[in-house]
Amino acid sequence: MVGEATATLKALGAAEDEAIDLAEGALALAAVARPSVGLGPYRAHLSALAGDVPAAEGLAARIAALNGAIFTRRGYEGDAVSYDDLDNANLIRVIDRRRGLPVALGILYLHAARAQSWHAEGLNFPGHFLLRLEGSGERAIVDPFHGGMTRSTSDLRDLLKASVGADAELNPRMYEPVSNRQVLLRLQNNVTSRLVQMGQYSEAVASIDAMILLAPQAERLWFERGAYQAKLGNLTAAIASLDEYIIRAKSPGAQSEAAALLATLKRRLN
Repeated sequence: MVGEATATLKALGAAEDEAIDLAEGALALAAVARPSVGLGPYRAHLSALAGDVPAAEGLAARIAALNGAIFTRRGYEGDAVSYDDLDNANLIRVIDRRRGLPVALGILYLHAARAQSWHAEGLNFPGHFLLRLEGSGERAIVDPFHGGMTRSTSDLRDLLKASVGADAELNPRMYEPVSNRQVLLRLQNNVTSRLVQMGQYSEAVASIDAMILLAPQAERLWFERGAYQAKLGNLTAAIASLDEYIIRAKSPGAQSEAAALLATLKRRLN
């Protein structure tokens, strides 16, 4: 299954963003960590989930149709009890457990909405993944972690302060749509960050390798890969990753940061 997942991620990495199937990409990322699991039943579940959504025209009717299919009929919910569990960011386990992080549930929501040819997109909101859904000339911001409830400006301000800090304020960038590739990177970044917190650097490198396949132009991933290889004592691999980052990095400041770490590693190697 690793070979299939790798091939899928490579294909998605070469694809135009609008051609990326979010659910298929999330399953491929999940399969990297669970190589023995066949994806057939999960693809069938995603197809059935999309088929559960009844026809609806107005915005309120579309939100109700999606919420009914995902949260009522299929029983999905945000996992507030064990939020940091790695399973919450692995779509295979999210489907098994019917619980997950906002971005994992958001991918299911986007998958179901787009299967109806409804316009839905992820937003650049920090700390808590949100969606925008449109219908009949109206639009609403939907929170997939909290049962698909619609969020007011006041709600968004409270969410922002809870996740980022009391001094944080809303700004227009937080309402900007994010690409499909960015949604998948946001999902997998949760995996990487939790692995790093647990000191599982080898697994974190494997997670970053999957992200690089998906987003070969995301040069910062090479810096992270080098840093975690260094943590493992794999100095030659760390140096190679940092060299790649310096080649790709566009900012002189970023190149300088990597060069300083690279010099330190080369002294250790010698």
